[in-house]
Amino acid sequence: MTAWRILAAPMALFGTLVASVSAQADHGMAHPWQLGLQPPVTPVAVQLNDFHNMLLVIITVIAVFVTLLLIYVFVKFNAKANPTPRTTTHNTLLEVLWTAIPILILVIIAIPSFKLLYYADSTKDAEMTIKAVGHQWYWSYEYPDNGDFTFDAAMLGDDEIKDGQPRLLATDEAVVIPVNTNVRLLIAADDVIHAWAMPAFGIKLDGVPGRLNETWVRVEKEGTYYGQCSELCGTGHGFMPIMVKVVSKEAFAAWAIKAKEEYASRDEKSGVKLAAVGTQTKVSGTAQ
Repeated sequence: MTAWRILAAPMALFGTLVASVSAQADHGMAHPWQLGLQPPVTPVAVQLNDFHNMLLVIITVIAVFVTLLLIYVFVKFNAKANPTPRTTTHNTLLEVLWTAIPILILVIIAIPSFKLLYYADSTKDAEMTIKAVGHQWYWSYEYPDNGDFTFDAAMLGDDEIKDGQPRLLATDEAVVIPVNTNVRLLIAADDVIHAWAMPAFGIKLDGVPGRLNETWVRVEKEGTYYGQCSELCGTGHGFMPIMVKVVSKEAFAAWAIKAKEEYASRDEKSGVKLAAVGTQTKVSGTAQ
C-alpha cells in the first residue's frame, strides 16, 4: 500500500501534465515542456512536420558519427599512442567519400524541401480570400468574398482577458475561417515589415509595405489557434498576436452575415464622426 501511495503522486502529476498539454495542444499554442512542433492541422503543416522529423534523423546520425569519429581520433592518434606521427598527406578514397557523401545528403534534403516550398506557395482552387494587413501594433483583416467587410484585431489587455484565454495571445476580434476550405491569404503591411505566423498552420509569411504576398491554408480541425507577428517591427512587436477560430462551414456562413452587418454599422458610425469633425473644423476656420 505504501508503494502505491508513493507512486500515486507522480502518476497524478504526470496525468495532469498530459491532460494540460493535450488541452493546450487542441488550442493551437505552445505549452511548457513541449517536445517537437505544434500538432499540425493543415496539409502544409503535416508535410513540414514530416520534413522536420526526417531532418532530425539525418542531423542525429551525423552528430553521432562525428562524435564517435572524434573520440576514435583522440584515442588512436594522441601523442602517447603515436610518439612518431604518420606522414600521410592524402587519401584519394577518403577525399572522394567526404565530398560525395555530403553532396548526396544535400540532394536527399533538397528534393523534399523544394517540393514542399512549391506546394506551400501554390494557391489552387481557392474558395475564399482573406487579406491581413500589419500595423504598429495590430492586424486588420478584410473578407472581400464574404461581404467585403474589414475589422481590426488587437491584443487583449490583462484586465480584458476572460477565463481560458491565453495572456499575450488572445485578441479582441478573431479571424474566423471555415474548416476544410481552401483559403487564399494575402499578407501586406501598412508601415514597417511584419510577419503573419501561425505555427499550427505551418505559415510564416512577411507583410511588406507596398507589396502583397500570398499563401494558402486548409485547416482540417476545428478549434482556436494562436500565432504572433514574427518580424521585429518596433517596441510593440511582442504584443501583436493572431487569433484564428476554425468553425464549421455552416457556422462560418452565419458569422459572415452577422459580421458584415456589425462591421458595416461600425464603419457608418465612424464615418459620421469623421464628417462631424470635418464640419466643425470648416466652421471654425470660416469664423476665424
